[in-house]
Amino acid sequence: MKNSVSSCSSSRPGCALGRQMTVEFYDCDARILTDAGQMEKIFTTSARKAGATVISSHFHSFMPQGVSGVVVISESHFAVHAWPEHEYAAVDLFTCGENVDFTCAVESIASGLGSEQWVISSLIDRGIVGNNGVERVVPITEGRDHHSFQLSWKSRFEKTSARALSAAVDLYESRLAAEETALKESVCRFAEKSGFSLEGSAQVTVTETGLKLAVSLVGGWLNILWNKENRSVHLDIFNESFFDPREAAERALESFSCSFYRMQPHVRQ
Repeated sequence: MKNSVSSCSSSRPGCALGRQMTVEFYDCDARILTDAGQMEKIFTTSARKAGATVISSHFHSFMPQGVSGVVVISESHFAVHAWPEHEYAAVDLFTCGENVDFTCAVESIASGLGSEQWVISSLIDRGIVGNNGVERVVPITEGRDHHSFQLSWKSRFEKTSARALSAAVDLYESRLAAEETALKESVCRFAEKSGFSLEGSAQVTVTETGLKLAVSLVGGWLNILWNKENRSVHLDIFNESFFDPREAAERALESFSCSFYRMQPHVRQ
């Protein structure tokens, strides 16, 4: 039997950092639930079948019985805790990507555990990103076939018929030389890696704390502020065509030789 529990959901457009499903598996094969090696095989296989990329896994057998385990995937994780004495396993599936098929994962796990009955107890959007960052709200519990939020900025861009996308990216601990030539070269590297086409020459202004650069793109613009005092780079991107803000931030991190970043995307309508 398959079932799901739902509560109120929001119709506001948004983007979730991840989606979490909890599943209760009943009437499982108790012998399987005592075998950490077999459980690990079931969950890594299920993750791959569902389209996830497996990074590592760790499963532990308890005394006198019981197994807990986690499969770390590039999209997040699959986790389980099993009670053989009750023929029951509690499973947590978490993904930050749209390509992981929860339905496939659940059916594969159920088959592997020999479960006669399972219930999808919750499906929750985690980390709702709005115009002011990650919202301080109670996560939305949804029915299994309904999602208020997309898991990718591309989906949100397309489904909201957006006119443009912008992103504010703050980069820290830059090892970039405090000179105009180095900044211009970094901008060119960033634009090339991100697929942006520069339009015209960059305008550079010397400020009290560093350098400021503005450059036009085909369909948008870049504004960069380099602060030599705290070795930070503040980047504003605007483009009428879609670009992935996380990928852009990671390319900026490399191009401007920084250690870490903060990011806030905005879908423009």
